[in-house]
Amino acid sequence: MSIQVRNLNVWYGDSQALYNVDLDIESRGATAIIGPSGCGKSTFIRCLNRMHEEIAGGRVAGEVLINGVNIYNRTIQPMFVRRHIGMVFQRPNPLPTRSIFENVALGPRLNGLGSGGALKEIVERSIRRAALWDEVKDRLGEPASALSGGQQQRLCIARALALEPTVLLMDEPCSALDPISTFQVEELIRELKQTYTVVIVTHNMQQAGRVAERTAFFLQGRLIEEEKTELFFAHPKRKETEDYISGRFG
Repeated sequence: MSIQVRNLNVWYGDSQALYNVDLDIESRGATAIIGPSGCGKSTFIRCLNRMHEEIAGGRVAGEVLINGVNIYNRTIQPMFVRRHIGMVFQRPNPLPTRSIFENVALGPRLNGLGSGGALKEIVERSIRRAALWDEVKDRLGEPASALSGGQQQRLCIARALALEPTVLLMDEPCSALDPISTFQVEELIRELKQTYTVVIVTHNMQQAGRVAERTAFFLQGRLIEEEKTELFFAHPKRKETEDYISGRFG
């Protein structure tokens, strides 16, 4: 699904976190969001599925249009939005005492998407999409805490995919992972973006170059520049962008 962000302003209490952000995100493919710490990257991505509302004092002005529908329309419930726009966080957050199977099955079960054999099919399909099936197919009854960090992150991706989202948001999904696990998740992103619209926040500019067709640079709560990734890094239009990617600050 395509995403259009229009004049987005965000506050936490009296503190403004984002200023007048306008950004188009194309259907399918991957868009990377980069910038220094505290620039508004995570706030922005959380606004795409209304997760920022979980933080006290969070409020928004502007529009986030998913295929032309404003998700901030008063008639649309946040839980409906989050079902269709999945989220993967910085650190793996599986339910540690629940089994691998139950971690993936819980969302579909609570949303009435399947039971019995149909639920088993959803779980297997989701774990396969997350490139984890061969590693856990004989361990589905074990607790999720038995998995490695990289496996847990892919399990969290499987959990998000089980609800059949159209958009997948990833907030620094590799920052807590070792290089091998990072490679596995990046390979997975390259596969998933063929089917889903993927938006990934990353501090790693090389990672943006490896996985994203387009890159957007945020600084002090403002969108500074957005472009095709190869042009973004080879020929930045704004001095702030050039300074950041050349390491002069950030």
